[in-house]
Amino acid sequence: MLRVAVVGSGPSGCYTAQNLVQLDPTVRVDVLDRLPCPFGLVRYGVAPDHEKIKSLQGNLRTVLEHERVRFLGGVRVGGPGGLPVARLRELYHAVVYCVGAATDRRLGIPGEELPGSWSATEFVSWYSAHPDAVDAGFVRDARSAVVIGVGNVAVDVARMLARGVAELSPTDMPQAALTALARSRIREVHVVGRRGPSQARFTTKELRELGGLPDTEVMVEPGELALDPACADPSALPAAQRRNVEVLRGWGERRGRGPARRIRLRFFLRPVQLLDDGGRVGAVVFERTEPDGLGGVRGTGRYETVEAQLVLRSVGYRGVPLEGLPFDEESGTVPHEAGRVLHGCFDVPGDYVAGWIKRGPTGVIGTNRPDAKETVTSLLADAPVLVRREVPADPVAALRSAGVEPVEWTGWQAIERAEAALGARLGRSVVKLADWDSLLAAARAGAGRTAGRTAGRTAVGTES
Repeated sequence: MLRVAVVGSGPSGCYTAQNLVQLDPTVRVDVLDRLPCPFGLVRYGVAPDHEKIKSLQGNLRTVLEHERVRFLGGVRVGGPGGLPVARLRELYHAVVYCVGAATDRRLGIPGEELPGSWSATEFVSWYSAHPDAVDAGFVRDARSAVVIGVGNVAVDVARMLARGVAELSPTDMPQAALTALARSRIREVHVVGRRGPSQARFTTKELRELGGLPDTEVMVEPGELALDPACADPSALPAAQRRNVEVLRGWGERRGRGPARRIRLRFFLRPVQLLDDGGRVGAVVFERTEPDGLGGVRGTGRYETVEAQLVLRSVGYRGVPLEGLPFDEESGTVPHEAGRVLHGCFDVPGDYVAGWIKRGPTGVIGTNRPDAKETVTSLLADAPVLVRREVPADPVAALRSAGVEPVEWTGWQAIERAEAALGARLGRSVVKLADWDSLLAAARAGAGRTAGRTAGRTAVGTES
């Protein structure tokens, strides 16, 4: 019987497990995650007001509840205090790493380290209740914010900064983040890209949502639209970009409703410096760019300064090395051939990758389906060789002997109950637990109750 560990319980990990059990009727899959909660970026990266996308958790749940799939949370692989990759290889016939792209790309400009300058991921983690997030006072004392980047994450954080408490209260946002955003004095949000409107990476659906925010005006500079040759006649653009340009042109024709908040979508501006104002960021200096005729942009030597006490960079993600696996520094991925990890010039059966750590931070959630299937196809082709190696009958016992106490599915269910109870106490729906201590305490309490009920049933059976 083939035993496989999948490291990571986000979409790529769950789709990998799903393909394994669908294509092999005997395989046993353990899905490991360093967090006590499953679902990865669907839980901790999707904006709390995007209920439709968050509902994908239901599909992923079905995978993790399969009789031949087991969720093991709270298991760190690699790094300080983590289970070494070499030890994991001893416990399973094969290991599939679905660890995503865990860090952000940086701007590499002066002032980037100033207080008030953050990655968008850090901000998203905070309002999504990631247990590693810190309450850094993101919006405290800020009147204006700059979001650098024109993708969906940039649009998400701009929307969160502009939403009011009435729209955020029904979500599962942690209470501390909700309170802070409700008290925010930010009235202007600039979303800035170095290239033109036709090259922006957001989807039209996400873009249009900005125009539906209560008491918020979206503004686009007509002069910046005019700089993009494709905006004059967007008919030759691919459908997605054409729709974006049409929406942006519509906003460029509107002015002056005097709302409480404004979102300004800016283009052809490249950040060159963050300015210090009393020990924290106070403004961003941008250089005006222009099309270079080759699909990119070039600097013009003209500059513009935009006031901001909060700066969030959203310029892409990057994978990080995992000790024991090869790593391509340029692409931020693990070298592979159809999902088989390449150690030097050779693929070594037993180590596999799927998701962003395999292909880079590209695509949408659904892109992980064919990506995972390709990797699983390679793994199952190797299975006759893989199963020749002896592995423990139950890897969990080996984990416990190494001092690792996994959070199993019953522990996760206990966390869900605790979050529902917290929401009820606060007069809201479900409210996420936002720190390690609360999550682990809830999981342990649930596991204890489950063990007690099991022991009670055994005792009754014995007496009868």
